[in-house]
Parts: sequence; structure tokens; C-alpha cells
Amino acid sequence: MSPPTGRWFITGTDTEIGKTMVTACMAAAAATRGTVVAAKPVASGATPDEPLRDAAVLARAAGHAPREWALAPEPLSPHRAFPADAIDERSLKAWVDALCADTILIEGVGGWRVPLRAGASPLEVCDLAAMCEAGIVMVAPNRIGVINHTRLTWEAIRSDGLHVRAVILNEHHASAADPSCATNKEDLESWLDVPVISFPRLPAQPSPSWIDAGNQIWDLLAC
Repeated sequence: MSPPTGRWFITGTDTEIGKTMVTACMAAAAATRGTVVAAKPVASGATPDEPLRDAAVLARAAGHAPREWALAPEPLSPHRAFPADAIDERSLKAWVDALCADTILIEGVGGWRVPLRAGASPLEVCDLAAMCEAGIVMVAPNRIGVINHTRLTWEAIRSDGLHVRAVILNEHHASAADPSCATNKEDLESWLDVPVISFPRLPAQPSPSWIDAGNQIWDLLAC
């Protein structure tokens, strides 16, 4: 089965919850079946020479050079990490629109309401997602609190007129000491009307297991 083509925006309930790994695995799987671009338009807390920055990880999985529009070294919310005039909406949209492949994966930064630009004309991750005109995939960590955080993010996305196609429950954060990990998937499935997909712990370096995990996501997105 070929993965769904078109544009996909990968967001999350928070920062550091596995969006990059999920996006990379989706890219690795899609690359076995067609052309793919995996991009991180805006990122902070890294420099262009860092081999493990998000855009570089995505690039290795997709098989192309890193695709990033704006990168700042300070590990801050973008509206603090970049100069006030650095995030130009028209330039960003033109960059996103120019991405071309059978499958285009665009990873957000932080969570859904992270500000990219403050001031009189604010811009947020939700605005970036809207300009991408993409299906939304939400990543959430399997740990206590995920039900509340996922439902709040879900409601925010729907209130913005967009549609979540799947929730990826990242098992990297699961702990034997946290009893909620055994029931979070079942509970989320009872509240949400899209697939809730368990995403396994994976090695940090690309491997066949990345493709397997990506295929699992694509297969359920195709249903």
C-alpha cells in the first residue's frame, strides 16, 4: 500500500515529545514508495552546524538536504528567539508552498499555540499549519496527563477549523512506574474519533525499524 500523498503537518501537545522522530519515521517509510520532503520551517535552540538538529534528522530519513526556513540558537519560544521582524508571513508561506514531492511532511515547533511572532500582528504555529493546507497528525507522550493535554490540543485544532487525522501516542515516555500508561491509549480512543497509534521506542539512528514504525502510521492514515 502506498502512503497517502499530499501535505501533512505534524504537531504535538508540547515540546520534546517526539514530533521529530515520528516525522522522520513517516519520511523514511514514504521514501521507499515515492518522493518525499520532510521540513522543519522554524526551529530554535540549534545552529546550522549541529548534525542532530531536527531538520538534519528529518533530512537523513527523507534522503535530502536539511529543509529549514528560520533557525535560531537560543532555546526559546520563536517569538523570543528571533528578532521581531524575522518571521515574515508571506516569505514563510512562499517557502512552504515551494516544497514539492509526492509526500510533504512539515514539522511544527513546540505545541499548537506556540507563538512564532508577537506584537500587533501575532503569528502562531496554528497559523503555520493553516498555511500548509495539510492533514494534521498530533504527537502525544504516553504519560500521566496526556488525556487532558491531547483533548485540549484536539479542541484547539478543531476550533481553528482544521482536522486531526491521527494521534500518535509515543511510548518513549512510558514508565512502568506510571500506571496510566497501560490505559491512556484506550481512554484516548474513547474520547477521539480518529486512530490512536502506539509509537514504539526506537534507536536514535536510522534503521529498518524506523520504516516499520512509519508504515504503521501510513497504513492507519489510509483507512
